[in-house]
Amino acid sequence: MRYHVQPMQNTPDNLPASAHAAASATSPSIDSLVSALLASYRSDSRMSHLDASFLPSRSRTIVIIELLRKLIFPGYFDDHRVCSETVTYHTGELLAKAREAIHHEVRQALRYEHNRALASGDTTTTADSADAAAQNVTHEFLARLPELRRLLMTDIQAGFDGDPAAASTDEIVFCYPGLDAIFIHRVAHELYRMNVPLLPRIMSEVAHNETGIDIHPGAIIDESFFIDHGTGVVIGETTNIGKRVKVYQGVTLGALSTKGGQDWRGRKRHPTIEDDVTIYGGAIILGGETVVGQGSTIGGSVFLTASVPPGHTVSVKPPELKMSARRQKGQPAPQDFSQDFQI
Repeated sequence: MRYHVQPMQNTPDNLPASAHAAASATSPSIDSLVSALLASYRSDSRMSHLDASFLPSRSRTIVIIELLRKLIFPGYFDDHRVCSETVTYHTGELLAKAREAIHHEVRQALRYEHNRALASGDTTTTADSADAAAQNVTHEFLARLPELRRLLMTDIQAGFDGDPAAASTDEIVFCYPGLDAIFIHRVAHELYRMNVPLLPRIMSEVAHNETGIDIHPGAIIDESFFIDHGTGVVIGETTNIGKRVKVYQGVTLGALSTKGGQDWRGRKRHPTIEDDVTIYGGAIILGGETVVGQGSTIGGSVFLTASVPPGHTVSVKPPELKMSARRQKGQPAPQDFSQDFQI
């Protein structure tokens, strides 16, 4: 076998001394770059957060997610085998770690919001009240873990029942990005309901980054929810989803218009999906007044801005396909023919 050897490129390590000298003469010094960056920091505070005593941490938020994953799915994601004899101690240890981590980040988030309020002239809250609220939120959130497990069990079963490619419910837990996104959403939604700032949104963006599924923590999602494949799914803040809903990849449940920007804050902007609805890949459903009725099916690539009565199917008119055989050298061009494509 013959190999082609590439000529050596001029990298910083093998440049001749004269080239190093020339580069040093033309490049800015570290001191001048530091000065330029500091001037940039001072010019616009929206991209810096200096001297902040309280700010949630993305890395510690990920730690919380992983602790909760182990608590909610015992034995699946632990570093060592969890058995019946040790599960009591193991659960207590995880709960203690989770309680400390959650309290710290919730306190950071609430103190951050308190400082923002003070800066804007709002003195209705105090640092002590923020700290007390952090303690109450932590206790209330942990008390909801059994109900979160119940909801997620319905999601796992919906995933298994709805996908013939799934060999077991274990496979749903271990492998399905849809369940991972739903798990993080259900955790984030509880904190959102308790008016914790920033932290729920950080969690939802961790899920978005990991799975390609973007669910705002404010979205209300009932039990037995299944996202198949998942990549590209977007579910907006004021979406309301009922029981036993199945969504495929690329589905958007979004706002009809956001031209008003912040004027739309607090208003219903995203659709309502009632029980037993299936939404196929690439469908876009928009608007706060849009309701997809119980038992309806929305076909792939549908663009929908109007409500659908219960028990209806919405589909795009089938396209006409044109099929052409390859032309062989020296032969006359083959005849084209069209074919109706039925979904």
